[in-house]
Amino acid sequence: MSIDSLILPSSSTLSDHPLLQPLNIGGLTIENRLMVAPMAGVTDNPFRRLCKSFGAGHAVSEMIIADTALYARKKSLYRANFDNEIAPISAQIAGAEPDKLAEAARYQIDNGAQIIDINMGCPAKKVCRKLAGSALLQDEDLVARLLDATVNAVDAPVTLKTRLGFENGRENILRVAKRAEQAGIAAVAIHGRTREDMYTGNARYELIREVKESISIPVIANGDIDSAQKAQHVYEMTGCDAVMIGRAAQGQPWIFRDIEHFLRTGERLEAPSVSEIKEIVLAHLQELYDFYGEYSGCRIARKHIAWYTTGIPNSNAFRQAMYGEESTAGQFKVVETFLQAHE
Repeated sequence: MSIDSLILPSSSTLSDHPLLQPLNIGGLTIENRLMVAPMAGVTDNPFRRLCKSFGAGHAVSEMIIADTALYARKKSLYRANFDNEIAPISAQIAGAEPDKLAEAARYQIDNGAQIIDINMGCPAKKVCRKLAGSALLQDEDLVARLLDATVNAVDAPVTLKTRLGFENGRENILRVAKRAEQAGIAAVAIHGRTREDMYTGNARYELIREVKESISIPVIANGDIDSAQKAQHVYEMTGCDAVMIGRAAQGQPWIFRDIEHFLRTGERLEAPSVSEIKEIVLAHLQELYDFYGEYSGCRIARKHIAWYTTGIPNSNAFRQAMYGEESTAGQFKVVETFLQAHE
C-alpha cells in the first residue's frame, strides 16, 4: 500500500466557494486554496504528498538553511527531496545574509523547486539566535535587502512566510507586507501571532485582514485553523486568498478532505474510523521507511504514530511500548496489532 493509493476522488464537482478555487501564484496554478504550512521535522516529502492526497492544494517544504556548507548533509538532502510530488513544488529557505539567501534560492530552483518561500516566521530559539526566521522582523532594512536579493536571483515566484512582528506592541506586518509586494513577492502567508507569542494565546486575524486590504498580492492566513468550521471563519474574518494549516494536520492529514467537504456541502464529515486510520497510518509508515531507511525511518515515524493514536483507548501504554521498538518491522507490527485491536 502507498500514499498514492489513498487518494480519494471527489464525490461531486466542487462548489464555487472561493477557497476551493484555483489560485495563481506568480503564473503557477495551485489547485485549491487549502495549504500545508511548512513545519520543521514534519512536512517532509511523504507528509506533503499525504496531505495532498487528502485534498491540500499546496504544501511548502521544511525550512532549508541558506548555507552551502550544509547542502550535502543528509538532513538537507532529505528536506530538498521533491521526488513524486504534485506540482507546483515549493522550497522554503531561511537565512540572514542576502547573498547566501539568493544563492540558496538558485540552488533550490536547480534542484527542482518551482516556488521559493522565504522563512521570516520561525520562532525557534536556535533559528532566531542566528537572526533568521522571525528575528528578522526586528530589522526592516535587512528584510528589504533579503526580499530584493531573493526575488532578483531567480526567474520563479518567491513567496514569504512571516508573523505579525517580533514582539507585541511593535507589530510591523503592514510595513513588511507592503515592502514584500514592492519587492515582487508573489504571495505572503501570515501567522497571526508575534514571535513573542510563540504558539500561545489566540491568533489575531484582524491584522491579517488589514494586510489583505492594503496589498494586492495573495494573502494566506495561518494560525489556529484546526477544523473545517474554523477555516470558514478565518476566511470570513480576514477575506484571505487562502488558508494554511500546520499543527492541526499532525496526526490528521485528512483535515483537508474535511474542509473541502464542509465548504462544498455545508456538512461535517464523520471522523475516520480506527480501521480507516489504520490504513492511513500503515501506508504513511511504509513511505517513511522507504524514504529514510531503517534507522531514521523508525525514529522519525515515532512522532507521527503518537499523533495518530492520540485519543484511542490505552494509547499511552501503547506508545511507551512502541518507542522501544528499534526496527521498522517491529514498529510496523506493533502499530498494526494495536490498531487492529481497536477496529
